[in-house]
Amino acid sequence: MVQYQRLIIHHGRKEESGGSSCCYSKRAKQKFRCLLVFSLLSCCFVLSPYYLFGFSTLSLLDSFRREIEGLSSNEPFTTPLCSEISNGTICCDRTGLRSDICVMKGDVRTNSASSSVFLFTASTKNNTKPEKIKPYTRKWETSVMDTVQELNLITKDSNKSSDSICDVYHDVPAVFFSTGGYTGNVYHEFNDGIIPLFITSQHYKKKVVFVIVEYHDWWEMKYGDIVSQLSDYPLVDFSGDARTHCFKEATVGLRIHDELTVNSSLVNGNQTIVDFRNVLDRGYTHRIQSLIQEETEANVTALDFKKKPKLVILSRNGSSRAILNEKLLVELAEEIGFNVEVLRPQKTTEMAKIYRSMNTSDVMIGVHGAAMTHFLFLKPKTVFIQIIPLGMDWAAETYYGEPAKKLGLKYIGYKIAPRESSLYEEYGKDDPIIRDPDSLNEKGWEYTKKIYLQGQNVKLDLRRFRETLTRSYDFTIRRRFRDEVPRLLVT
Repeated sequence: MVQYQRLIIHHGRKEESGGSSCCYSKRAKQKFRCLLVFSLLSCCFVLSPYYLFGFSTLSLLDSFRREIEGLSSNEPFTTPLCSEISNGTICCDRTGLRSDICVMKGDVRTNSASSSVFLFTASTKNNTKPEKIKPYTRKWETSVMDTVQELNLITKDSNKSSDSICDVYHDVPAVFFSTGGYTGNVYHEFNDGIIPLFITSQHYKKKVVFVIVEYHDWWEMKYGDIVSQLSDYPLVDFSGDARTHCFKEATVGLRIHDELTVNSSLVNGNQTIVDFRNVLDRGYTHRIQSLIQEETEANVTALDFKKKPKLVILSRNGSSRAILNEKLLVELAEEIGFNVEVLRPQKTTEMAKIYRSMNTSDVMIGVHGAAMTHFLFLKPKTVFIQIIPLGMDWAAETYYGEPAKKLGLKYIGYKIAPRESSLYEEYGKDDPIIRDPDSLNEKGWEYTKKIYLQGQNVKLDLRRFRETLTRSYDFTIRRRFRDEVPRLLVT
């Protein structure tokens, strides 16, 4: 931005160089004085962070700037298979490792009694074979896919068929997907469902009907604010609604790219995970305004987070991966200068309330687990500190660390030392569980789950963790300062 401003000033001088030499000389001296004053002020703004926060903080900020500059993508859009098909045909793309996608175009009708979607055609030469598909995005995981309802996609001759006519006609396309599988776990609800739904449907610009296989009332209540930003129409419960719904086009199944992310080169319009987060922002804005109004009417005094940076500790409610010295962690954070909120979300906690807490925070701390999915609610440039228990390095970085960077967060992975794990006292320093977690992980998921996920808590070395908190505090103050400078210059 500074280089851009200098470029504008430079061009301005060149444009004014056509006047008389006398007048130009006077103007040049005046401009030289102004430029000198401006340069001195700029130096004060630029150099002050070195003295206020130290060189290490500025280096941290510069490295983060380089990270977020790489967020936008200009990669060419790659058209997915089956994106363009002729009328009266079914096209299935089964090349994906994570999900299958089928597209039907023409006279599409639902028949929930037979778990079927029919495509009626008058063509006597249509030899399209029937297709079967489970519209869920964990194709490779047989155990969970076995629990997902399968749909039959069948072509029928409209001249011979005696099937019922349309009960409900829709003049927009449909997207069919399942809320079965691992739905109930917030990570899977976003990774396997909500984000793929955005990827698959965003190009319809809300002119699309969502038909849900294995529909749950609670899912619609929980995610209705988000879904309303992707579709202008009521959800259709495929199994619970016996009526025949008719469409001109239908996509069965969802496209998925990677863990909690959006690959811009595979999305028409080059959208990224930041665009998905903007959908969340729009979805929760109205409800958050209502929450603020309710608090005002109830005379609830909210903490003033305007002066001090706000830190949210996402506390685990279960019996594993808890921070055993959480109270001392809160005291340390407050001593450093944070206003601290400890958030303990339950399954029944309204998503808008969680979103509001996270969206107004400067730093988020949490131990690796499904609740880390809530990093999606953080604003870009927010600090996300994931505490990584023993044996969880790969999972923590793959499922949350890398996606967080793509969202534009300042991600810090805090790998605990063996002594910070409850397993250290239980097994001793020489046990392979402590000394060589990879060897145990190689035995299979059940071992990893039992030992490292379900059997481990964390007691932070607060002397060690203080450095991470201090860096995060300095980074936040520096970021606020940089965000304020343009506004100060304008005023």
